[in-house]
Amino acid sequence: MVRGKMCVTVGKDRIMCRIDPAIHNDVLQRGGCRTVLMGKREYRGYFYVDTAVLKTKGEMDYWVGLALDFNARAKASLKTRKSPTKVKRKT
Repeated sequence: MVRGKMCVTVGKDRIMCRIDPAIHNDVLQRGGCRTVLMGKREYRGYFYVDTAVLKTKGEMDYWVGLALDFNARAKASLKTRKSPTKVKRKT
């Protein structure tokens, strides 16, 4: 999380980066990455990047740089509000 917004996450054998959706198709051509899918929905601007691609500092800097650049302009997602706890009253 950067500035209260998802930026980069680390998973087994990959990272996930949130980047500018406007450059999604261009970045997809780079290889070693794929669009995040949840169910059957594609999330433009969200990429899984395989660790095989991240073997050099330059590659890691590229992906983290894209994520940080977009983070400065991205909107934070709506926070889920917890409903107040109901208190049982003795009668």
